[in-house]
Amino acid sequence: MNLNSVNGEMEGERGDDGLKEPLLLQHVNGVAIDIPPQQQFSYDGSKKLRTVKFNIREIKCASCATSIESVLSNLNGVESAVVSPLEGQAVVKFIPGLITAKRIKETVEEAGFPVDDFPEQDIAVCRLRIKGMMCTSCSESVERAIEMVDGVKKAVVGVALEEAKVHFDPNLTDTDHIVEAIEDAGFGADLISSGKDVNKVHLKLEGLNSSEDATFVQNFLESTQGVSQVEIDLAEHKVTVSYDPNLTGPRSIIQYLEEASHGPNIYHASLYTPPKRRETERLKETQMYRNQFFISCLFSVPVLLFSMVLPMIPTYGNWLDYKVHNMLTIGMLLRWILCTPVQFIVGQRFYVGAYHALRRRSANMDVLVALGTNAAYFYSVYIAVKALTSNTFEGQDFFETSAMLISFILLGKYLEVVAKGKTSDALAKLTDLAPDTAHLITLDGEGSVISEMDISTQLMQKNDIIKILPGEKVPVDGVVTDGQSYVNESMITGEAKPIAKGPGDKVIGGTMNENGCLLVKATHVGSETALSQIVQLVEAAQLARAPVQKLADQISRFFVPMVVAAAFITWLGWFIPGVAGLYPKHWIPKVMDEFELALQFGISVLVVACPCALGLATPTAVMVATGKGASLGVLIKGGNALEKAHKVKTVVFDKTGTLTVGKPEVVSAVLFSHFSMEEFCDMATAAEANSEHPIAKAVVEHAKKLRQKVGSPTEHASEAKDFEVHTGAGVSGKVGDRTVLVGNKRLMMAFHVPVGPEVDDYMMKNEQLARTCVLVAIDGGVAGAFAVTDPVKPEAQIVVSCLRSMEISSIMVTGDNWATANAIAKEVGIGKVFAETDPVGKANKIKELQLKGMTVAMVGDGINDSPALVAADVGMAIGAGTDVAIEAADIVLIKSNLEDVVTAIDLSRKTISRIRLNYVWALGYNVLAVPIAAGILYPFTGIRLPPWLAGACMAASSLSVLCSSLLLQSYKKPLHIKDSKASSLD
Repeated sequence: MNLNSVNGEMEGERGDDGLKEPLLLQHVNGVAIDIPPQQQFSYDGSKKLRTVKFNIREIKCASCATSIESVLSNLNGVESAVVSPLEGQAVVKFIPGLITAKRIKETVEEAGFPVDDFPEQDIAVCRLRIKGMMCTSCSESVERAIEMVDGVKKAVVGVALEEAKVHFDPNLTDTDHIVEAIEDAGFGADLISSGKDVNKVHLKLEGLNSSEDATFVQNFLESTQGVSQVEIDLAEHKVTVSYDPNLTGPRSIIQYLEEASHGPNIYHASLYTPPKRRETERLKETQMYRNQFFISCLFSVPVLLFSMVLPMIPTYGNWLDYKVHNMLTIGMLLRWILCTPVQFIVGQRFYVGAYHALRRRSANMDVLVALGTNAAYFYSVYIAVKALTSNTFEGQDFFETSAMLISFILLGKYLEVVAKGKTSDALAKLTDLAPDTAHLITLDGEGSVISEMDISTQLMQKNDIIKILPGEKVPVDGVVTDGQSYVNESMITGEAKPIAKGPGDKVIGGTMNENGCLLVKATHVGSETALSQIVQLVEAAQLARAPVQKLADQISRFFVPMVVAAAFITWLGWFIPGVAGLYPKHWIPKVMDEFELALQFGISVLVVACPCALGLATPTAVMVATGKGASLGVLIKGGNALEKAHKVKTVVFDKTGTLTVGKPEVVSAVLFSHFSMEEFCDMATAAEANSEHPIAKAVVEHAKKLRQKVGSPTEHASEAKDFEVHTGAGVSGKVGDRTVLVGNKRLMMAFHVPVGPEVDDYMMKNEQLARTCVLVAIDGGVAGAFAVTDPVKPEAQIVVSCLRSMEISSIMVTGDNWATANAIAKEVGIGKVFAETDPVGKANKIKELQLKGMTVAMVGDGINDSPALVAADVGMAIGAGTDVAIEAADIVLIKSNLEDVVTAIDLSRKTISRIRLNYVWALGYNVLAVPIAAGILYPFTGIRLPPWLAGACMAASSLSVLCSSLLLQSYKKPLHIKDSKASSLD
């Protein structure tokens, strides 16, 4: 279905009242709604059916259609097949688990009928929250587990974001199988969203009492126009509906449900706001680690007292040496009793994690902790049992090592989770910007308010009219229909200066209305608002893996096996020489023997090495940087863009709308022929009317005003036939019986239109003043010209100068003429210019610079810049530019201010520098800590690292990397240009 045509029909039906009345006309509990006609639909709720539509050629009669239906119906898994002999179209419903769409196509072709317009492979996308990941090794294990599921095409797992993004074929698998695969690998998984449900409403439904009710409600809703998916939780009486906001909305869905009441079943739907799962999970995880730490301390602190503190105070510690039986003392027995719950109850999570890691043939931090604590605990148990059964044996237990080690690791994990939560603070602030409620109003035919009510922002629909009072936040994106005010957009764009808003101006959800009262027509709601798009983009960026992270990924593959090998070698290196008497006996503490000393060194090596710090070095820095960038008005699409931007040595600027304001104005118009000014303006207006170029719009606007001044305005404007756009040159068309060309000198030359000296002289004078000349040729002769000026953005010169101080060269590329381009370049301080360049030529210039070894960033705003944005190493799109340009870019500058080019590059440099510092710390820590734990300093200084202290060091290393990344939150923009006129998003 063509959504644009649907929208057009709806607009047409409402006519001029579309701006004055809400989309919803009928009323339910005081909330206005409009109900589109219901569609007939049958659905078997017990089976997951998919529908595929395609065209079939060479159907000559009804019997051909019947034979195709018969062949398809015989396939196992096909529920129904309908073939239209007139339209040559087939609609097949099938069960994905039994048959694939590809097999259906092959069956039709095998029957001798060619298939056309068969839908490409259906790829769905889902996001999952992953629980239980600790390091890069864990994220790689999750990725492998997901990719092994049949039908999964791609999986990306972010350890810092604790999320996975999965691309899969819904004909072969579904989210339940993916979640099951993750759980089989030893991790928890919750579905955040699937590709279909970007617009969702969660409802509490009273009257939903049985499975028959659930099936009826699901069938009813799924047959409703605009509803794409329905999920029902019968136990909780909750209904989640995914919908197309162009066709329906949450208030309409509530009305549908209440109208579905039948017989004794009366349904009443109300909005339900599910808890924010990420915050809830984070809070739960934080509380879990905190509680486990406190429980561990409850047992570990007494163990520490009985083993290290009281024995040093004879008057208080003598009772610990009393023997219970043979050589087993009260102190040893108490330590054994107190340590056991810590080892097996509190430490259970390490056993579970290690089991799952080893089962999937990998190793992580859990393996190291389990090995270290088990070695200490079971050796101590051996000592205790030996003491219990012997009246001469004397040995030292290490129960305090096991208990204190687990306690310190839990403390480290608790602090790490708290710090991780702060890395997404900037994103959390963005999501909280939108207000919870809005003032919905209804207008009569004359624009007077006839009703007003407060509703939840989640219930808003397209075309609603809302009132925004001074000091209130704008709830959704929209267009001002009435009122004047100043709106503070700093929370979205980072621009502190309030922007004047009046009728026809756009407003962004989440921004603050400062003084006047505004009436706004909602244009984007739910997940389509600018705020939601920004949040989605930043979340995707935080999930994308930066190339610099490959180092950590490579190290993590062999890190744990190497540490285990190093620990074993350390134990042998101290035990064998000790038994052989190769080092002095006084090196061995009085309470230990050679085996025990070697065991202590081996355990210390096991627990001091930290793979987590390496895994967190990159993703945490990228998370903080992308969130901080978003709060400053710079949207960075992932770690790859962030890493490339720091290498940029050349920035290529487009001219119109990038270096200039992008709102051209005609400053003069002259005639070079016998045509009157009225005819000249009419011809120019007709030819340029269909062009989207900013200069064309300026010419049309000026020509209309000029036409009104010199003569009466025409009642019906002529329209150009055979209209054609000549990229980078202008337009041509037939106006009446005349051939009209409007464009630059290149267009005139292409059509062999002579340009006389008078025209040349006019062009030269204006181009030297940085004006663009638009020539108008009628029937093969230049009839006149317009001189167009586009003021340079006030910050352009300072930005170019700042880039130069950062050792970055600036180049301008434009489709405009050389004289105007050189004049603009001279004004802003750019030395190198490429002029009269079409869109493909811009991309080729970028490639030429790259061949010279330069890392190139392209800054542009229009559709004609998108090839160059894609070709550049880093594409930067001006936020007020076209959707195509923004889609093609790696970095989006929300507030259209050039100073953010400097911010983007500087932030990327600071972030990569921080990542490298994180790696230096993480790698340096392991390189230094492992030898010290192995006892390299012990022979010379007598200093050794007890296992419990080694565990504390390991926890501190992860925490230090997180704190290092969090310092990026204090980032300040290097360039502050006040009173910029280019900050408006309009």
